[in-house]
Amino acid sequence: MKLDQIPVRQVKGVSAQKEGELHAFGVRTVADLLDYYPFRYEDYRLRDLAEAKDGEKVTVQGVIRSVPLLARFGRGKARLTCLVEVEHFLVKAVWFNRAFLQDQLTLGREITITGKWEAHRHQMTVSDSEFPDRGKARTGTLQPVYSVGGGLTNSWMRKTIGQALVQFGDLIEESLPADIVAKHRLMPLREAIMLIHHPDGTAEGQAARKRLVYEELFWFQLKLQAYRSLQRSRSEGMAFPIDSATIREFAATLPFELTDAQKKVINEITQDLRQKHSMNRLLQGDVGSGKTVVAATALYAVAKAGYQGALMVPTEILAEQHLRSLQRLYEGTGIEVALLTGSLTARRRRDVIAGLQMGLIHIAVGTHALIQDDVMFRSLGLVVTDEQHRFGVNQRSILRRKGWSPDVLTMTATPIPRTLAITVFGDMDVSTIKERPKGRKPIKTHWTKPSAMERVFEFIEREVALGRQAYVICPLIEESEKLDVQNAIEMHATIAMSLPKLKVGLLHGRMTPAEKDEAMGAFGANETQVLVATTVVEVGVDVPNATVMVIIDAERFGLSQLHQLRGRVGRGEHQSHCILVADPKSENGRERMKVMTETDDGFEVARRDLELRGPGDFFGTKQSGVPDFKLADMVADFEVLEEARDDAAELAGAEDFWTNPERASMRSRLLQDPLFQGEQLD
Repeated sequence: MKLDQIPVRQVKGVSAQKEGELHAFGVRTVADLLDYYPFRYEDYRLRDLAEAKDGEKVTVQGVIRSVPLLARFGRGKARLTCLVEVEHFLVKAVWFNRAFLQDQLTLGREITITGKWEAHRHQMTVSDSEFPDRGKARTGTLQPVYSVGGGLTNSWMRKTIGQALVQFGDLIEESLPADIVAKHRLMPLREAIMLIHHPDGTAEGQAARKRLVYEELFWFQLKLQAYRSLQRSRSEGMAFPIDSATIREFAATLPFELTDAQKKVINEITQDLRQKHSMNRLLQGDVGSGKTVVAATALYAVAKAGYQGALMVPTEILAEQHLRSLQRLYEGTGIEVALLTGSLTARRRRDVIAGLQMGLIHIAVGTHALIQDDVMFRSLGLVVTDEQHRFGVNQRSILRRKGWSPDVLTMTATPIPRTLAITVFGDMDVSTIKERPKGRKPIKTHWTKPSAMERVFEFIEREVALGRQAYVICPLIEESEKLDVQNAIEMHATIAMSLPKLKVGLLHGRMTPAEKDEAMGAFGANETQVLVATTVVEVGVDVPNATVMVIIDAERFGLSQLHQLRGRVGRGEHQSHCILVADPKSENGRERMKVMTETDDGFEVARRDLELRGPGDFFGTKQSGVPDFKLADMVADFEVLEEARDDAAELAGAEDFWTNPERASMRSRLLQDPLFQGEQLD
């Protein structure tokens, strides 16, 4: 019988009540229990007090040298003290609310104490103690600490997991191929699980962790790589007859010259479009690096090859802006572009859907409305989407049910550190643009305190006198969109009073699409010189004449968001400035401001952001795809991640992976994953 088929109730000592409490922690089977790893260890190994640092938690052994003193205060509260001779120190040991120990603390008796060492006072606040003459339950060991709550305690978890290993440890089967275990000198799985719960020492614990981290990362990567090879093995994609001359002709009509990085990426995408298998490519580049024109070129090539394209973006403002820029780029080419968003009138929506069905519209730009049930394309060939709409299996299957298997190009405006690109986008090919468009100057970033707002207003006035424009971004109040709006309205009034000679516009998330259009249109036409906004300008809004970005209470924003906002300026030939108005109280907040003033390279910002925040938080709550590993840390375990990725790619890429009898157990484990449900047969 397999461990994942044995209910946890079968472990001795697990009552019906405890079983219910384990269920609340996601532990239903013996396999779940053995995979419930400790998140740290209490170190009860004896230390030399002379080497202990002040404030450190240590375990020492000594002899009681004074009669204990008990002081009671408040209801049921007590403080117990006595002197303990440890090596050549006389240590004052202090216990709180342990009055029952008074009779056991007898002169001359040996005692082991664990607690916080205060070197300057020769005092230890004791959290654990035991007497060697009663046996040493903890002394000299590393005790695992689990995430527990309710009626579950750490001592009960230690005992229960120990019991499960005694009862069922022999059923733990090796899950990795023998050649991989040998290649990386990994500990056998059974031994690793035993030692992660009961390490004999640091070296054994580290070896066990390395094995289990590799295991976790390997299976995650194998899932991605196998899915990728399965997708590629299907020849259900379209090989577009794309002529290089067509692309060169289009590039020649652009009002600017493509950078070498853009040309390289366009070549990579064109190669994919010509292949029979469906493209699944991530295009990442810094803010303002010219990703949109690369996407426009790919859509143009597909349309000229006789197919349709869809550009899917997160907001209606952005959809309308992309529509206008594509119409400009495609002027005179005969390519018809249309907008499809939730706020179209019923009649206009019907016309657009009819145009798509008949093939009269070549490219649709819109929000998620593009993949709704009643939207049918005549011959959809390419979907360009952004990372907020990570085009996952579900969206693909919606399109496949409609009989399409388009190529997919995912654009991300947040440069993704290599660690995360491998993990989250491991099933995709990645193209990167690092070069800035010609003639763009780096943005100068300044950090100032709120008390200097007068100087900030003077700076805005000077820039506007030169014919430029400015954004002022209001702080984010996460609890409520209403408060955000209130904040923006108040800030708008303050700035209008502070800059009486200038026209100040307002843009916030609760305005109707028509009001947003009007506000953006007036700013785009320089009818308003200053635009006060909430973060709706964060993605993609493009006003080359804007050279000043003021971010109020900048410490409320994450690094990648600050970098995105900064990228709204610096899009023209003039020198641009980003002013962070912030008085951060935390070290982390100060560090974010420092990073922003030190670099305007989005890849460096992303790397530092990942270090500061950790991977789980990097994409924010809206993002899917960041796996929640039990032990692995994508930053600290990056080398293991790369090894696992390479091994998984080699295995899944082998021609006989789906047929070789030796890989049967691996395949059956993979096919249980929701990612493969319904995938292997259709």
